[in-house]
Amino acid sequence: MSLCLIDGNEAIAWGAVSAGCRFFAGYPITPATTILNTMLQLLPPIGGICLQGEDEIASIGYCLGASIAGMKAMTATSGPGISLYSEQISFAIGSEIPIVIVDVQRLGPSTGSATRGADGDIQFLQWGSSSGLPVIVFAPTNVADCYHLTAKAFELAEQFRCPVFIASNKEIGMTKESADIDFDIAKNPPAGRFPSIGDQVLVRKTSSTHGSDNYITTDPEVISRNQERLKSKLLSAIEHFTIYEEIIEPGSDTLIICYGVTARAAKAAVAELKAKNTPVSLLILKTLCPVPEMLIRKKAKAFKHILVIEMNLGQYVREIERVLGISVKFFGQMNGKLITPGQIESELIQSHESF
Repeated sequence: MSLCLIDGNEAIAWGAVSAGCRFFAGYPITPATTILNTMLQLLPPIGGICLQGEDEIASIGYCLGASIAGMKAMTATSGPGISLYSEQISFAIGSEIPIVIVDVQRLGPSTGSATRGADGDIQFLQWGSSSGLPVIVFAPTNVADCYHLTAKAFELAEQFRCPVFIASNKEIGMTKESADIDFDIAKNPPAGRFPSIGDQVLVRKTSSTHGSDNYITTDPEVISRNQERLKSKLLSAIEHFTIYEEIIEPGSDTLIICYGVTARAAKAAVAELKAKNTPVSLLILKTLCPVPEMLIRKKAKAFKHILVIEMNLGQYVREIERVLGISVKFFGQMNGKLITPGQIESELIQSHESF
């Protein structure tokens, strides 16, 4: 391990290369551009390929082609680009193409504010395809998370043959901090699960509805069986990649649930309240999708009050309420500013008065 000063975008690039990524394609967009810049520095010297596509649609298309050809591939963008990725995301889900997709979120909607952070894409990442089938979404809270969760994303993309998202944020991606990271660039990274097209094995891929032989089909039984398999392969395994952090304070009756950069403010608020003899517990979700339902139920069971905090107007709180079957307190904002520890403390005080 080595102590370094690095920002979240750089850490994502290093995490990808350490995991064996040898192909990156992206289109410049604030605040994700420095991932492209870093990959331009890292990949060519080790025999990798880094491309700037003519637009976002081309960029993710290049990555899917590279993945099908046997390379570990990643792309990165922000909210407007994620919208353009939608059709290709569906292709990756339906044709089971491994790919890591980084979304360094910024304030929306539309062009929004390129230099202001938010967590407004969470629901889109979960449901932004034409299938309604599950995907994997990780949410880092700091630079170290960016590195490790990206490496984990490549492992899962290969294992489950699916797109895996990193739901970062401008404030994480473009802020430098010290972190202990083991920069281990594999000289001979393991090949992808797909055999190279045209190399001894005939490979057939289609984006249309198909059976196990990859031939197009309209047979309802074959279609239903395949749809259920695509759904269950992730939902049945969620416990194996549920990543979280918790601070459980003895005597507390309130649990804060949050994710992303907001978790840092929540940690500070919990520490401050503990110093004031007002204990509050905290659950930080780093796996957002598929929703880790068993974890949420287990951790919330011991608490009378639940407060969900998000850097948006209320997206993941809907999942929390669905899982727990109750209404919970919510605090969020999406105005280009970070949620502060003081705001969280104030919201807890107001919430207790209304409980």
